[in-house]
Amino acid sequence: MSTGVDYAWSHPSPAALHAAGVTFACRYLSTDKSKSLTLTEAKALAAAGISSVVVWETTANRMLGGKAAGVADAKDAAAQATACGMPASRPIYFAADWDATETQQTQINAYLDGAASVLGRSRVGIYGGYYPVKRAMDAGKATWAWQTIAWSGGQWDPRAHIRQGAQKSIGGVSCDLDTSMKADFGQWKPGQTPTPEDDMTATPTDGKVIAKAFLDYDGAPAPAAGSPYANADAKTNTTWTLRYWFSDVTLKVREAAASATAALNILKAGTPVTLTDAQLDTLAEKVAPVVADRLADLLAARLQS
Repeated sequence: MSTGVDYAWSHPSPAALHAAGVTFACRYLSTDKSKSLTLTEAKALAAAGISSVVVWETTANRMLGGKAAGVADAKDAAAQATACGMPASRPIYFAADWDATETQQTQINAYLDGAASVLGRSRVGIYGGYYPVKRAMDAGKATWAWQTIAWSGGQWDPRAHIRQGAQKSIGGVSCDLDTSMKADFGQWKPGQTPTPEDDMTATPTDGKVIAKAFLDYDGAPAPAAGSPYANADAKTNTTWTLRYWFSDVTLKVREAAASATAALNILKAGTPVTLTDAQLDTLAEKVAPVVADRLADLLAARLQS
């Protein structure tokens, strides 16, 4: 997972974004040029190590215009994206920026059909809440998905490539925060396309390394709960250290990795197992949230002490 932002008319500087740990920016394509991405901005972001992702949006419920609107918008979006230096193979997200109802999905799907007739289905993405995203993905109308926490009722579609959540001020500009959920979520830099990683083969030796990383640290088993580890409050525990945090996370990861026991046993038995990119993504999705959430909670509490 990587950290991104999206913003419209006010732009934080690439330097401020980089300092905030941002690695990608989701930017608009639109008939309103004042909020749209430009080649100059895309190059400046790239120079700071930040990739671009693009979304087309004019009015919030533009998709209700159906297939004809999708065709027209995709043509304009493709022209603008090309002018910004986006490689021809990269996707464009199209925004359903309202609480779309089930009865409106027919028009949304028709809009996406129109976009696909111009770009090809493999380059069509949808931005929206849980329900329109899920319905579009279920119907095969979009290949890429960027889901917002709004209108989602706390639900997340596991197929979403990007999740949009909280807001944060960066360089004096209010930005929406985004998290990539897949290795490839449509990101690019002018003239560059990400190169997919090759599938990896794990050997029995790799299996032992994986098991050790999950179950051990510093060459010794993670300690059982006890002083000072019994006090999980980073703010009041004066003996809190990174060692404590890693111990705590290790115990959490043990629980999250329980379902991987059979696979590890196969590795230890001497049978190589091929892990595809998709399988690696799945493993990462299971483990990473446990680590990230726990680290964020503990560090936040520690900084407030």
